[in-house]
Amino acid sequence: MPVVTAAECSAETLSSREISDAVGGAAHSGSSLYTLDTEALAALAPDVVLTQDLCDACAVSYRGVSQAVRVLDAGPRVLSLEPRTLDDVLDCLVTVGELLGVRERAERRREELRARLAGVRRLTAGRARPRVVAVEWLDPLWPAGHWVPEQIDCAAGEPLLAAPGEHTKAMTWDEVVAARPDVLLVLPCGFPPERTLRERHLLTSLPGWAGLPAVRAGAVWVLDGPAYFNRPGPRVVRGAEVLAHVLHSVRAGEPVTAAEARRLD
Repeated sequence: MPVVTAAECSAETLSSREISDAVGGAAHSGSSLYTLDTEALAALAPDVVLTQDLCDACAVSYRGVSQAVRVLDAGPRVLSLEPRTLDDVLDCLVTVGELLGVRERAERRREELRARLAGVRRLTAGRARPRVVAVEWLDPLWPAGHWVPEQIDCAAGEPLLAAPGEHTKAMTWDEVVAARPDVLLVLPCGFPPERTLRERHLLTSLPGWAGLPAVRAGAVWVLDGPAYFNRPGPRVVRGAEVLAHVLHSVRAGEPVTAAEARRLD
């Protein structure tokens, strides 16, 4: 599959703080971190271009894509997706399916995914609801918003420090300590678990770390954020199934692997 976008900074060579500074500092402003190869895009001659307008720091923005498409000889249809909740994410399937002429197939897939979420709720119903903080960035600390609080709620957890659908902002470590979470989920945006573990010291060296209820209970989990939590696609449903295992040792769907969720020792 040809790739027509690129990022100017590398997550492999920069720390979380350096990446954050690059995104929000004087050198860059969000989507300016990304480039779009308009020549390669033109050569592909797409009929439809899917983009997003949810987060300029995560990918080429809708504005950037629209500007690039305007210079192409054949004008493809540009569809920007901006889901903020679980329902929004699943409804995007139908939006795209209708555009591509397969609405009924997309509706069936949406109902299958809704049924899986209902299964998670059914399997975890009536259980004590642990208080959960989900961390989407390590330095500065950032709580996971948008659909992640709903994923937690679906798996019978009580999400803290972020509301469903919320586009969050950086938080202080004192806020995390004051929240006294029973479970701490670490799922940095764009970082696979191995990359997250390389910066575990950013959390474990903080004052009061050892006193957190989640730490004392051995309930700090490193999750595959890019696969199941950071990106708005069908796999957010698998994220809820993973959380059923993390929060309640309940199997929903396929068994959860160490690549999907592991305790932070």
